[in-house]
Amino acid sequence: MVPGKWERSIFLLVLLFANASGAYVGINIGNMMSNLPSAADIVSILKTQQIKHVRLFDANHQMLGALANTGIDVMIGIPNDQLLRIGNSRSEAADWINKNVAAFVPETNITYIAVGNEILTSIPNAALVLVPAMQFLQSALVASNLNSQVKVSSPLSMDMIPKFFPPSTATFNSSWNSVMSQYLQFLKNTGSPLMVNAQPYYGYIKGQGIYPLEYALFQPLNPNNQIVDPNTNFYYTNMFDAMVDAAYYSMQSLNFTGLPVIVTASGWPSQGGANESDATVDNAMIYNSNLVRRVLNNSGTPSQPTTAVSTYIYELFNEDLRPGPVSEKNWGIFFSNGTAVYSLSFGNQAVSNPNPTGLVGVFCVANPSADSNALKKGLDWACGPGEANCTAILPGEPCYDASNLVALASYAYNDYYHRMQASGGTCSFGNTAMISTTNPSHGSCVFAGSSGPSNSTDSSSAFGPSISYGFAQKLQLLCLALILQIVLCYLFDI
Repeated sequence: MVPGKWERSIFLLVLLFANASGAYVGINIGNMMSNLPSAADIVSILKTQQIKHVRLFDANHQMLGALANTGIDVMIGIPNDQLLRIGNSRSEAADWINKNVAAFVPETNITYIAVGNEILTSIPNAALVLVPAMQFLQSALVASNLNSQVKVSSPLSMDMIPKFFPPSTATFNSSWNSVMSQYLQFLKNTGSPLMVNAQPYYGYIKGQGIYPLEYALFQPLNPNNQIVDPNTNFYYTNMFDAMVDAAYYSMQSLNFTGLPVIVTASGWPSQGGANESDATVDNAMIYNSNLVRRVLNNSGTPSQPTTAVSTYIYELFNEDLRPGPVSEKNWGIFFSNGTAVYSLSFGNQAVSNPNPTGLVGVFCVANPSADSNALKKGLDWACGPGEANCTAILPGEPCYDASNLVALASYAYNDYYHRMQASGGTCSFGNTAMISTTNPSHGSCVFAGSSGPSNSTDSSSAFGPSISYGFAQKLQLLCLALILQIVLCYLFDI
C-alpha cells in the first residue's frame, strides 16, 4: 500500500521526535579571585540555584570531591599551560586521566574534558599538539572504559571565524585549516561536540554600531525589520543564533556535518569602565535571562532547527584578578562573598504566564483574507525564530485544527504578541495579522489575553470546532515549527 498524505506526515513527525534532544543551561566556575569560596559553599550555591551542569577550568580535586553524589554533570578543563606536556606524552595523558577522572567517577559525574581554552587564538604555538593531546586523552579513556561517558573536545573562540555574518558564508581562519580538519575528524570519530565560546557582547562591541543592542540581548526586533542571511533567507532574531550557525557553516566549509555545537561560554558583563557603557547590571540580567529562556525552549538555530544548543553561562563569580578592562572582571552572577550581582533563574523559563502583558481582552489574530502562503510563513516564523509556544496547536492538542490555517496562525501570532508586546513585539507578520477584541478561545483552547476559557459551547466557533485535550507534549519550539510546516505542506498542498 502506498502511504497516504497523513501517514507520510506522521512518519516524518516520528523521525523528528526521535531526533529531538533537550538542551540544558550550565555555568562556568572560574577561580581568578581574591577570596574564592570553599568548594562546599560553591556546591551549596549550585544546589540552591538548581544548576545541574558546571564547567571547571581545571580539575580541582576539592571541587570534584564536593560535586560527588550531587547529580551535577561536570566538565573539567585542562589549563592551557598543561597542554604541551600532555600533547607530547601518551603516558602523561594517561596519568592525567587516572588522577583526575578515573579517581572520581562514578561518584562525580564527569561528562566532558575541555582540552585547553581557545588554544588556536591564544597560544598558537601549541596548535600542533592540540589534536595529539586529545587523541592521547581519548586513548586513556578507552583503556579505563570511560570513553562512552566522558567526551573530549576543545573550546574555540569566535575569533576563529573572522566574519560570522552572514552565517552561510562563515569559515574558519584558513591558516588553521589543517589543524581544524584533524580536530573535526577527531570529534566525528569519537561522537564529541564542537565547543565554542560565543559571546555576543564582543560581537556587539566590535560591530561598532552595525548591530542594534536589542539584537545582541535577545530582545525582539520589529517583525518587519528582521536581520536576514541573504543567501539562505533565514531570519536571525539574535546574535547568539548567528554565531552558532556560523560555527555550523564553518564546519560545513571543511566538509564536516552532523557535529553538534555546545556553547561553552556565553554571558554579559555587569560593570565596565568609562568607555564600556553597555556593560551594565541591567544588560547582564536581560542577556542571561533571555539566554536561559532561549536555550531551555529546546529550539535549534535557523540552519539546524532540530539540534538544541546546550550552553554554559559565563560565569558564576566575578573574577577580580582577571587582567584587562573593568568588564573582564565582572561577568559573574555572584560576588565572591556569595551575594548575587543580580537575580537569575535557571528554571525552565520557556514555560511562562499565558498572559504576561496584562492585555486582557486584546488578541492578535490572523487576517482570514490573507494569502495562505504568507500565513504559513508568518506561522513558521512565530513558532520558530519568534519563540511563540506552539505546543497547543500540535495534532491532538486543544487548539489543533487540521483544516484551518487561519486558526493555527492566529494562536501562534497571539502567543508571540502577548509574550513580546511589552518589549517591542508587534501584531503585523507581514500584514497578515490584526488586533481583535473578540476572544477566539473555544472549549479547552485558551488564547493568551483571555481572562479564562471561553464560556461558549458552540462547537463551530470562529476558528472551527474545538478538539478535546490530548496528551500534552513538551517539544522543542523550533521543532514545533518544522512539524507544523510538514503537516501544513501535506494538508494544504503549499
